[in-house]
Amino acid sequence: MALFSYLYVMETKEIQALFEENKRLLAEVKKLSAEKAELENAVSSLKSMMEWYRKKLFGKMSEKNLPLDPSALEPTLFNEQLSEEEQAALDAEVKSMEEQNAKVIEVKAHKREVRKPVYSNLPVIVTDIYPEGMKDNPDYVEIGVENTDRIAIRPAQMYIERIARHKFVLKSSLQVENPDRQAFEIAPLPEMIIPKGMASESLLADILINKYIYHLPFYRQIQKYKELGVVLSDATINDWFAAVCSKLRPLHDKLREQIMNKDYIQVDESTLPVIDNEKHRAVKGYMWAVRDAVGGSVYFHYDMGSRSGETAVKLIGKYRGAVQTDGYEVYESFENAPGKRMIGCWAHVRRKFVEALDEDRKHASEAIVYISKLYKLEAEMKEAKLKPDAIKERREKEAYPIIQDFEKWMNTVAGNFAPRSRMGKAIVYTYSLLPRLSRYILDGRYNIDNNGVENAIRPLALGRKNYLFCGNHDAAVRAAIIYSLFASCKAHDIDIRNWLEDTLKRIPTEKDITMLLPENWQPVTAK
Repeated sequence: MALFSYLYVMETKEIQALFEENKRLLAEVKKLSAEKAELENAVSSLKSMMEWYRKKLFGKMSEKNLPLDPSALEPTLFNEQLSEEEQAALDAEVKSMEEQNAKVIEVKAHKREVRKPVYSNLPVIVTDIYPEGMKDNPDYVEIGVENTDRIAIRPAQMYIERIARHKFVLKSSLQVENPDRQAFEIAPLPEMIIPKGMASESLLADILINKYIYHLPFYRQIQKYKELGVVLSDATINDWFAAVCSKLRPLHDKLREQIMNKDYIQVDESTLPVIDNEKHRAVKGYMWAVRDAVGGSVYFHYDMGSRSGETAVKLIGKYRGAVQTDGYEVYESFENAPGKRMIGCWAHVRRKFVEALDEDRKHASEAIVYISKLYKLEAEMKEAKLKPDAIKERREKEAYPIIQDFEKWMNTVAGNFAPRSRMGKAIVYTYSLLPRLSRYILDGRYNIDNNGVENAIRPLALGRKNYLFCGNHDAAVRAAIIYSLFASCKAHDIDIRNWLEDTLKRIPTEKDITMLLPENWQPVTAK
């Protein structure tokens, strides 16, 4: 009986312990369930925040991908990702690109042939050298000449160009016979760019070319001319420069008018330090450039150094046609403007991802692969010399799908980067401009990038490094005039010196100045 009681007590204790354990486990389950629900709520909240953050990060978007029809390009939303097969194919392309780059870098230096200077158009001055006593020696017969050519130079020479106007007087006897007859005769002084000025058109052209082609500030030119025997003051050269620019201003305005009548232009801007007389120091100003993207002529614009949206409106607000720019935010206001088609620049996109290579080589390389495909297609079409219609057709069939795949890739990787990282900035920049970047496929004349106007504006950067700044806003406006005309000469493969000297001679009397624009200019043939 005692044993039974003992067993009963023990069993009761075990059962009680099991009940306690079960109670504890139920409490633990309840606690874990509550934590699970809390975590699920947190995840849901974070997903909502991420979606909100994406929209804030990438700006205003519609609720669809790039349209299947490229003629209906609109902003898009990341909602489609790369499949595993697509990612694997992309990885293989990145590897191939890196291997190719490595081969280019590791190419061993090989012996290069020395390129001889080209001098076929130079005059030849011969110096004959004979063996001593051989020139008139009857015992020898000359059998040939061994020539040794060297390139020589004579220093530039300044001279006085004197216009001698001969005067005539009527004979006395004839004057008596006909008192009304003109007694004195002298030829009129030809029209000059600077009336009765000491500087000829050739000297004025040399001054402008030295500064805006060879980037020599005026004080260096003064030293150069002093070595040649002419002492000029800084004030004199500045006065000549201002006078020439005032005469060229109508030509500059006509150039602007013609470019703004084209249906496809490229726009860019670059810094130009200018002396602020009130602050007594150089301040950062901006020079704008507008390029006829098909013809090549360039117009530079300076508006008190401003880079504001107001200046952009003055520049292209009334323009109707296609406008290709970089991602500067002031152009965003023109996105839906009537009569304008805004086009982006893939070179700027590529530059952003190249800058991110050191930060995240894998993903930056993947982006560069997509962009390289677009440029490879452009190179193939350029080599084949395709017409615009054929270019448009190939872009729609081949380039547009690449852009759509690039969008899917951005959808896959967008959440991996902080917005201030280089990759984050590159993706934000690309995504916000994606419709604009895609529109180059709509016309075979459109360029994939804005490099044409960037190349045209490059002399401005070279000038900054040499003459450092413009003396005031008026000087910057004059610089815009000269840069415009010189860049347009270069675009049409015209010798700048010949054009400028001829234009300075003709502009005082030319009735139709459009004939002096680099695009239309023809040198006057001697009669």
